[in-house]
Amino acid sequence: MNTTTRSTLVAVIALAALVAPAHNALAADPLPTKQQWLADVDQVMRDAKPYLDDRKSQGGTKLAIVLDIDNTALQSHYDPGKATPAVLDAARHAKANGYSVLFASYRPEAESARAAVSNAGYPVDGICVRSLSDSGKAATKQRCRKQYTAQGYTITANIGNRPTDFEGANYEKPFKLPDYDGQLS
Repeated sequence: MNTTTRSTLVAVIALAALVAPAHNALAADPLPTKQQWLADVDQVMRDAKPYLDDRKSQGGTKLAIVLDIDNTALQSHYDPGKATPAVLDAARHAKANGYSVLFASYRPEAESARAAVSNAGYPVDGICVRSLSDSGKAATKQRCRKQYTAQGYTITANIGNRPTDFEGANYEKPFKLPDYDGQLS
């Protein structure tokens, strides 16, 4: 190896050593384990049943909860098709206490969405999915909640994992599950 080649190689190695730490610092944090995610979901959902009980005692008609599907009602990233235990528990509690359980999803097809959540054990009183006229996820979720309230429902709890699940109005209390800065869609 001649001196020029050796000098170039040393310079490349030195540059790589400087760039590598900066590149690793810019990389997104890895998603947590399934167990950590479930623990984080449990933390958010721990107040759901007491909230629903308290809200029920305040009265009202056609009380309902609205759930997002992917990485909320279902463990889409970690265990596709399986219910998220704490969310399923809250939904079943709501249904047992007279609430309607409604879904708002960016999925494109209502019947397959209904089948997915039903097969996972959820009671389903309504499914609303994206429309070709929706301008994005937030627009779909807002349209669905507006549609449900127009049908006379009072949405007492809105459960989702993305900021787009909560944009707009037509619900009383949000339950925001972790999405780890958008990494868990």
